[in-house]
Amino acid sequence: MGLLDRFRLDGTVAVVTGSGRGIGRGIALGLADAGADVVVTGRRAHEVAAVAAEVTERGRRALAWSADLRAAGSSDELAQAATDALGPTGVWVNNAGASDAKTVQQLADTGDDTSRSMLELNLVVAFQGARAAAARMGPGGSIVNIASGAGLRAAPNTGAYAAAKAGMLSLTWTMAAELAPRGIRVNAVSPGPVPTEAFMRVLDFTEPDLARLATTVPLGRLGTPEDIAAAVLYLASPAASWVTGQNILVSGGREGGRSVEDR
Repeated sequence: MGLLDRFRLDGTVAVVTGSGRGIGRGIALGLADAGADVVVTGRRAHEVAAVAAEVTERGRRALAWSADLRAAGSSDELAQAATDALGPTGVWVNNAGASDAKTVQQLADTGDDTSRSMLELNLVVAFQGARAAAARMGPGGSIVNIASGAGLRAAPNTGAYAAAKAGMLSLTWTMAAELAPRGIRVNAVSPGPVPTEAFMRVLDFTEPDLARLATTVPLGRLGTPEDIAAAVLYLASPAASWVTGQNILVSGGREGGRSVEDR
């Protein structure tokens, strides 16, 4: 097998949560381009169906699974449905998350309902997904958690979100250690600023805001879903067969600055 062949996922079933739009859609299509059959999940049925159709247009099998993964038992139902429809899961990407909040706010002003929702969306769902995946994976399986640059440092005005993402990184490191004897790898990707719909909505950004933000990135531009998908593909593929318990920060070199703008 040549080096480039090690980035292929032919014959692999991949589950990508939160893949009806944005970064999740980019990951689902990127894995399909590499040969994977993909389970597309999300809360909006029409978006999930559209992305699943894009997967099949690439010559891969797809399963459209519309659900709110916060519902009790939903991650296990998803994992079993993926196995029943497409076969054993080899890759599981925990991308579902983001924020239900309408605006940013300081932690001292964050209510209990908001903080619980943020933790459930961005940490509990990832834990349940990883657990469901691990229960069904064999040696060579790969779990990739989509964290955030905001989880690596202080994050004024997005503290609850950042705390959940920091917890996701701890989850990654611990599960990597625990699952390594079974040959299952667990890694994370932390995106820097990628102007998805959720990013624009929560931060109330305009085009001039994006242009200003791009000037804070050493490589001179904001990220795209495809930038994140490329990192996920590496970690999911045999090319990363000796990589576990790691977090890749994909941010154009942007590590400092105001993390309120990192999603």
